[in-house]
Amino acid sequence: MIETIQWVDGTVVMIDQRRLPIEEKFVTCRTYEEVAAAIRDMAIRGAPAIGVAAAMGVALGVAGAAEEGLDGQMETICATLAATRPTAVNLFWALDRMKRLYAGLRGRPLGEIRQRMIEEARRVREEDIAINRAIGRHGAPLVPDGKTVLTHCNAGALATAGYGTALGVIRAAIESGKRVDVFADETRPFLQGARLTVWELQQDAIPTTLITDNMAGHFMKSGRIGCVVVGADRIAANGDVANKVGTYSVAVLARENGVPLLVAAPLSTLDLTLASGDLIPIEQRAPAEVTHVFGHAIAPPGTAVENPAFDVTPARYITAIVTERGVARAPFETSLQQLAKGEPK
Repeated sequence: MIETIQWVDGTVVMIDQRRLPIEEKFVTCRTYEEVAAAIRDMAIRGAPAIGVAAAMGVALGVAGAAEEGLDGQMETICATLAATRPTAVNLFWALDRMKRLYAGLRGRPLGEIRQRMIEEARRVREEDIAINRAIGRHGAPLVPDGKTVLTHCNAGALATAGYGTALGVIRAAIESGKRVDVFADETRPFLQGARLTVWELQQDAIPTTLITDNMAGHFMKSGRIGCVVVGADRIAANGDVANKVGTYSVAVLARENGVPLLVAAPLSTLDLTLASGDLIPIEQRAPAEVTHVFGHAIAPPGTAVENPAFDVTPARYITAIVTERGVARAPFETSLQQLAKGEPK
């Protein structure tokens, strides 16, 4: 299994996803500021992985904090990590979890606080891997046998602590005996599909074909695509899904061609405080990601650029949302609430 992020001897070690697939190198973070920089600069990315990194960043910060003024230092640590990327709600879910633990430890010896925070961060990582495997088990029956699955961006082991959400569904379908191959959208402008998804599936010897983003409609019309499986960075109460920009276009094409669209995500990705996707903050990233590829300019100097990192797919285009507790279908306002509360469906 790909080890996306680990706690090693008092440091946070993560695979540097900016360097893949050319070279496999790791970033070692010794301070919470370095973890924040790794999230912001996309050395680590993917909503669940960002959540794990945030939890480990808090633990790292507390491990290096002084006893005097610890409450204020904790606030600074969490605020620094919270300011890295605004869209993926797992980041804030993990910070809230660490804050709740810290609040319950006030008055305890500093050594105990540090140890408990580290244990909790490591627990977040292990839970994420187990959650992804559960998502895979629930999603595998929805994948057609003998067909191609289209995915957009990277929602695999690299986007999580291990196994993956969307790619976890694909892995579980293959493990169950289904004959499945994958089409991976390249995912401009950061090329997560080309660089990460293809590399990751090759590690597992899963047949994978790379296509450009604007080829998706052609192959869906051909009848070759059996379903689309994507991840999510935030899901509103009505089932609207924020995911890597381009997902909305894929969803519209899938609906036009009668192809099911599955969203695979942990319950920590739900934001039931937001009535709809219109309220989800969309991160704007640097223009150079669009005007340059691997440092080489592909547009004239001074070109105006818009670079939203995510878009929102309305719930009406989504066939099902697969979570670790089961599968939600329309009306999502009801089914997502039931899953969040652990109620039987």
